[in-house]
Amino acid sequence: MQPEFNFFQHWYPVSPIEDLDPKRPTPVTLLGIRLVIWKPQSSEGFRIFIDQCPHRLAPLSEGRIDDKTGNLMCSYHGWQFDSEGVCTHIPQADNPEIVTKNRQDFCVISLPVRQENDLLWVWPDVNSQELAHQTPLPLSPQVDASKGFVWSSFVRDLEYDWQTLVENVADPSHVPFAHHGVQGNREQARATPIIIQQSTPGLIEAVADGRFKAKITFEPPCRLEYAISIGDDGKKVGLVTYCLPVSPGKSRIVAQFPRNFAKTLYRLTPRWWDHVKTRNLVLDGDMILLKQQEYFLQQRQLSASWKTAYKMPTSADRLVIEFRKWFDKYCEGRLPWKEVGIAIPEAYTINDSRDVVLDRYKQHTQHCSSCRNALKNIKLLQVILLGYFAIIIAGVAVLPDSLRVQLGLPLIITAILGLGLYSWLKFWLVPKFYFVDYIHAEK
Repeated sequence: MQPEFNFFQHWYPVSPIEDLDPKRPTPVTLLGIRLVIWKPQSSEGFRIFIDQCPHRLAPLSEGRIDDKTGNLMCSYHGWQFDSEGVCTHIPQADNPEIVTKNRQDFCVISLPVRQENDLLWVWPDVNSQELAHQTPLPLSPQVDASKGFVWSSFVRDLEYDWQTLVENVADPSHVPFAHHGVQGNREQARATPIIIQQSTPGLIEAVADGRFKAKITFEPPCRLEYAISIGDDGKKVGLVTYCLPVSPGKSRIVAQFPRNFAKTLYRLTPRWWDHVKTRNLVLDGDMILLKQQEYFLQQRQLSASWKTAYKMPTSADRLVIEFRKWFDKYCEGRLPWKEVGIAIPEAYTINDSRDVVLDRYKQHTQHCSSCRNALKNIKLLQVILLGYFAIIIAGVAVLPDSLRVQLGLPLIITAILGLGLYSWLKFWLVPKFYFVDYIHAEK
């Protein structure tokens, strides 16, 4: 019997739109399916194709957008495809009719896409496009400027499974401990009772009564959000996460952080600074814990189930329990890897290398336009600072003695300050775009 829940017939946000480069194709994987995101020059929106050229199955994500036609070109043999995936040009065709007569056979599979709430959405089932048009996007009511909210977006690939990601986000009690000093304080931790308000195949709603009261909504398969009220003056802050299954043991989080206060601070804070100082640090705090936890649970489930592997006696775990029950009931406790031809190993292998598990560059920086550009500019600034230091030292050395104190000393001071700034950039800031080890015992 097939599971009741069809993971392929839902909308998923694969990336914030601002992080996509309209001048080059971008690869992404969803539910084990390799996709390519690209923007035709003749279109205002992005397109998403299956990442395979029909000629010899080369990845179109390694292709380019042709300067003359604006179409997607395969870099292997130069075949081109328009915004609908129709083949428009085959350089090797000795007869033009080869293209015109076989356009439908030479098509790339194009998936339904939409752009809403600053995100690019895809429907990964090409055979249910009518259903896609009828299905609303799982949008958050908090990401709404008309209600006075501002928000920022964030994306990161994670070294653990979709079910581990959902379970973790559904557990507010870990925050004071796993994120001590970042978003919580273990000295102020308190019981966080959770009450399940409703649980259906398409929606789980709960209320958490901790330091602040929060409404938690899980709209399978990906939207899991918190709506938090602060005080009695109408201040609201939210955490909107979209949990994407990528492949066995891999997931992607696309998150938005809405609030209706401190709007000036939001506008003045660079997006990349928020990412290196807070957002990546939060996920770093979970990564090693969840990677190990997932491995141990997977080992236990070879002979038992999560019900006996976990010990969850308090009401703080009720949403995790409810999610696990939902996953068992409607998905048979598994993701649809077999449906896309992925063989599921009996046991995951675990990579303990911290520089791989906490690789910020591969997981985030290369996907984030703000962090990519900031890193590029910081490296350019480093070159300028070193050049300035060398020029000043050399220039002061040839100054006449009468000018060395009056003019040379101030210049030397500025050069030394510039060298100090260079050192701060090189040894403190730049590493935050690549790797920062997270040692809980030192927090």
